[in-house]
Amino acid sequence: MATASNRAEPSGRLGIIAGGGSIPRKLYDEATAQGRNPYLVALVNQALPSEIGDIADSWIRLGQGGQGLVLLREAGVTDLIMAGPVRRPTLAELRPDGRTAKFVAKAGRRFLMGDDSLLRAVIEELEAEGFRVHEPHRILGDLLAPQGTLTKAKPGAEDWDDIRRGIAVVEGLSALDIGQGCVVQRGIVLAVEAAEGTDRMIARCPDVLREGGGGVLVKLCKTGQETRADMPTIGPETVRAAAAAGLAGIAFEAAGAWLVDRDEAIADADRLGVFLSGVDPVDVKARGR
Repeated sequence: MATASNRAEPSGRLGIIAGGGSIPRKLYDEATAQGRNPYLVALVNQALPSEIGDIADSWIRLGQGGQGLVLLREAGVTDLIMAGPVRRPTLAELRPDGRTAKFVAKAGRRFLMGDDSLLRAVIEELEAEGFRVHEPHRILGDLLAPQGTLTKAKPGAEDWDDIRRGIAVVEGLSALDIGQGCVVQRGIVLAVEAAEGTDRMIARCPDVLREGGGGVLVKLCKTGQETRADMPTIGPETVRAAAAAGLAGIAFEAAGAWLVDRDEAIADADRLGVFLSGVDPVDVKARGR
């Protein structure tokens, strides 16, 4: 379901624009180990100091796009990776500098639409400034989720029915650029992902979960999604949230989602009896599993 994107490998100095979560730090450490001398710009109130530690070369607000461009150019950055979730600010929170205000005016309605539309506009603007923008998995090669069931627990026939239903739901959501995930139990859609994110969506499920068990979290790329930012992401926290909500498992798009801290996520899933399955949506719809 993801669209093809920039396939060239990063060749110049690498800049990392860091949002939340653990991926920016992992990306920085791996790029450093590869001798790429990364330059990391952390976003205030988005990147986590507990994750970033002392590796940030600079901190800027989202509204300081002009300063960010200056810093990247002064550092000799030619290639960029955006990593980690970014909470969309209000215009009042943004307090845009002149360069950012120009972008917001140019983006127009795209600034008010879904995340993928906005991120695509950001990437287009960075490319217009001369930067090459890449997917994080160009550096973190093991970030992409593999195909197949990775856990001791396996999806049963009812689970596959729910996965197939979930794929149809996410495809419908993606046409409106709303979200990347939903929870389905016995064909009933319990929750869909919107601005609150995956973990908060899962937290709503116990109140509507039907008796008898089951229930699957389905996470996929939006149709035609820009894969250089905001890929569907699964990690140990997602596994623990799904288990706490009483779900049977998680299905995610193989090679179209990021599986963070893979060994820990699989170990937690095995301990909690939750299945993790990388699926090909086209194949599931065609063959039923």
